[in-house]
Amino acid sequence: MAGLSCGIVGLPNVGKSTLFNALTSNEAGASNYPFCTIDPNIGIVEVPDYRLAVLAELSNSKKIVPATMEFFDIAGLVKGASTGEGLGNKFLANIRETDAIAHVVRCFEDPNVVHVSGNIDPIRDIEIINLELILADMQMAENSLEKLRKQARGNKDLLLTIACLERARDHLDEGLPVRTLQLDYKEHELLKSYPFLTGKRVLYVANVSDENLPELENEHVARIREYAAKEGNDVIAVCSKLEEEIAQCDPDERNELLESFGFEKSGLERLIKVSFNMLGLMTFLTTGEIETRAWTILEGATAPEAAGKIHSDIQRGFIRAEVVAYEDMVSYKGRNGAREVGKMRVEGKDYIVKDGDVVLFLHS
Repeated sequence: MAGLSCGIVGLPNVGKSTLFNALTSNEAGASNYPFCTIDPNIGIVEVPDYRLAVLAELSNSKKIVPATMEFFDIAGLVKGASTGEGLGNKFLANIRETDAIAHVVRCFEDPNVVHVSGNIDPIRDIEIINLELILADMQMAENSLEKLRKQARGNKDLLLTIACLERARDHLDEGLPVRTLQLDYKEHELLKSYPFLTGKRVLYVANVSDENLPELENEHVARIREYAAKEGNDVIAVCSKLEEEIAQCDPDERNELLESFGFEKSGLERLIKVSFNMLGLMTFLTTGEIETRAWTILEGATAPEAAGKIHSDIQRGFIRAEVVAYEDMVSYKGRNGAREVGKMRVEGKDYIVKDGDVVLFLHS
């Protein structure tokens, strides 16, 4: 996984495109009618990481390459999307391509912005989309089972996969997402080939009005937090209009604006942090005269697996890794200073890389 791809989804007119514009500084058309976004707008944003500039100065790096996060602004969904209503089929196909879902939920009243259902009810809105994803997954499971049962007549090895898919289908039939289905390791591996929409982690993004600043709380947000807690999902509240204003500021003005509302981080930074944690992602760092770079890996990745993010040849020829914690790099003015005081460690193939490790890989 080189980075994180996140699909921004929600009903029409909940603020998806406004949020997308704020996050990526792109100009996706934000208009007061459904399906303003027909094909998914795609934006790649840099993951904020103050450590990169510090390391680059220590190493006299010619350039800085941050980790990135890819956002897909996906067409608004309507009831019946799983059977092709509205732009349902296109919407569902786009979600399958992403790692996670950022589900934008409208938590603001505005008579000038029509709501597709006529009034503000965040739980109803969430359940409309959740139901469509469940129905689409049930259809995929049934289609897959039909094919597998025919193939299993001459291949008994498929029986366990069939049993797993039947469990998933029955779970969905109870109105429950696949991500809440208890699976052992083997079952989990068997179902990897089936891209269940409800198998993806969801981050609910509660979009509030500027009247709810700086607390970013109201009765609608409270209801979403209660709903998400039962699912085991996360919630962040943002004001899309404020985020759009922040995105248009230069760095100094941006910090002043955030401080004026008592915020330490923008909604973008909070969204990335929660998304990384949700998917079990982290970054390790490399630094030298050519560049200082952040690399995205899964928590629990070994040194050779991390090396593979740089190049498959480095993973194949891995010999050892020289590792310095970021704090030690700063305290002792670089790798050589850290080495002199014994803060540089030589690690082998079993080493589990930690967030903020500054790594130099040696390979054949």
